[in-house]
Amino acid sequence: MSHDTRFGGASNPVQPAMPQPQGPRTAEVFANDADPVSALVEGLGEGPFALICLFVSPDGPFRAVTAEATRRFAPAPVMSCTTAGEIGRTGYVEGRIIAVGFPAADFAASAVMFRSLSASDPLSFADELVRSRLTLSASVPHMESSFAFLMVDGLSLKEDILAASLSPALGGMPFFGGSAGDGVDFERTRVALGAETAQDAAVLAVIRTDLPIRVFTLDHLRPTEERMVVTEAEPGARIVKTINAEPAAREYARIVGKDPDGLDTFTFAAHPVAVRIGNRHHVRAIQRVTPSGELQFFSAIDEGMVLTVAESADISQHLEAELSALANPQPPLSVLSCDCLLRRIEAEQGQTIRALSDTLARHRVVGFSTYGEQFGPLHVNHTMTGVAFYPRPASD
Repeated sequence: MSHDTRFGGASNPVQPAMPQPQGPRTAEVFANDADPVSALVEGLGEGPFALICLFVSPDGPFRAVTAEATRRFAPAPVMSCTTAGEIGRTGYVEGRIIAVGFPAADFAASAVMFRSLSASDPLSFADELVRSRLTLSASVPHMESSFAFLMVDGLSLKEDILAASLSPALGGMPFFGGSAGDGVDFERTRVALGAETAQDAAVLAVIRTDLPIRVFTLDHLRPTEERMVVTEAEPGARIVKTINAEPAAREYARIVGKDPDGLDTFTFAAHPVAVRIGNRHHVRAIQRVTPSGELQFFSAIDEGMVLTVAESADISQHLEAELSALANPQPPLSVLSCDCLLRRIEAEQGQTIRALSDTLARHRVVGFSTYGEQFGPLHVNHTMTGVAFYPRPASD
């Protein structure tokens, strides 16, 4: 599924972390570098920039990095989040800070932070977003392509309602994003706008450009005939207590043919469950087994929900096919991506992580691994969402 505003032209491949004549620029540095922001400034090259995005490993000094980046890249807004892994110049990496800079020559942007998600009315966020979107549109009427990009606290439990509330306020503008991560610890995730860091919060940028773009989502999962029914749940905490009127973890293990005492993140990545919405199935990924034998999910869950066990196509072949389709008839300048942590875990378990990394690098994909993804009004799991940027037509 995608929104495409591509048109003709040719692309010249460029090296990551080097200034590009068009499109976003990227740079990366080890999170424990003595002066990471200086390295990123040098890597991105001369400004001015309309927006800076930072994807920061939980190993890095998040508050210090965001504060210094805000100072060094001023007046460009800097939006940042912690990650469950990064996607850099060689594909999947860890312990890095990835920077994506949107040059002011090609882009215009505005960014807002939504604070206290748990205690706020999401409709108030939508009102603020409408004002931001209309103001930006009026200021750069010649930039006809647009999209919205969201970073949201991946432990807030509010991604579903936030995506559903914000999407209508965008007036049909393509919208994607990712949930901030904390490696595989699931303890502390953060987002930032400028020097302000926050939990239970989200940052959203509205971006306009005169470059062709394509916003997309992809997944490699297929529903099977194996189904189960959520018979008792605590929706506010995304916890399922019973499935088919049996203890949730034990019944899930029985259905997928696993030892109930051995359920872990690898099991959940290899045996995802999905819910049908309209004519498509969307994964409702399991995060963990609670001490009392319940299942906590990454996405909204409720009693009476019918879950379908999904099976995986070859993740490496699927990614190559999907990214090749994005490059037809011309390759993008770069691709900004939010990629579910469970995809990385599945690739590690299946020993295809190197092949996926090579594919990501070859197609110039950068971004971060998430605790969930947003696409339009939906918060989903086990997917990759993103935006591809293309050269201007040769006649420009």
